[in-house]
Amino acid sequence: MGGEDVMYVGFTSNLKRRFEEHNSGSEFSTKPYLPFDLIHYEAYKNEKDAKRREVYFKTTKGKTTLKLMLREFFEEGNEKSKLEPVGT
Repeated sequence: MGGEDVMYVGFTSNLKRRFEEHNSGSEFSTKPYLPFDLIHYEAYKNEKDAKRREVYFKTTKGKTTLKLMLREFFEEGNEKSKLEPVGT
């Protein structure tokens, strides 16, 4: 499973800690997709706004939006496993 093209979207209040947790393999749900590269993040001062954005990015339209926002990255062939947290 490792190395599959996959995008992860998640909310966190501590990006550095959460990214390290995922890359350490301690997260069961993402362990098969190691290693991760951080290619995009957004920061919000309000937790409700951040969670709303996370929910949006998990929809089909939201995934399409992310791919359009990052189209140059994806066109360059950098389609290894990725982590795109959205949070405060």
